[in-house]
Amino acid sequence: MTKEKMYEEAEKAAEIVLKGGVIIYPTDTIWGIGCDASNAEAVTKVFNLKKRSDSKSLIALVANQTQLMRVVRDIPSLAFDLMECATRPMTIIYDKVSGIAENAMAQDGSMGIRVVNDDFCRVLINKIKRPLISTSANISGVASPSFYKEISQEILCGADYVVDWRRDETAKKTASTIIKLTNDAKITIIRK
Repeated sequence: MTKEKMYEEAEKAAEIVLKGGVIIYPTDTIWGIGCDASNAEAVTKVFNLKKRSDSKSLIALVANQTQLMRVVRDIPSLAFDLMECATRPMTIIYDKVSGIAENAMAQDGSMGIRVVNDDFCRVLINKIKRPLISTSANISGVASPSFYKEISQEILCGADYVVDWRRDETAKKTASTIIKLTNDAKITIIRK
């Protein structure tokens, strides 16, 4: 597929997201379910599609460090070092975020956010001009899909749009590393 096709798909997905819809899309890790991270109604649709308790927080993707700085109130300087040294995608849970729907965050106001290293995601997030929810494209409790063909029909049929980009890939992908980084620079590894 061409770059032109990638931009077309990002445009279609962005239109759905900006209207409060839910999309299935490829990320820099596994395929995800996404929506506008600032839209509480859209976030509720994601929880319903996954059949997941809304007491669990989600993660959000941002296009770059500038967008990260608009969302995270206090970024420990260690976060930038961790991102620079990471050998694979890394989601960092920050203490306090803003501009995100409350039902997407943990009760204490913390949330996992990842600066993407994927052209499609970066283009999509830049088109919507806000963070994008990303959670694995599976029913809660079922194994996460490693690639598109492993996504269940229930998930595919429950979305408002399924991105037609990288569907043919069969290389197994894994979810991101997740770490919690507190404002006093304490690190806890949540998922390796």
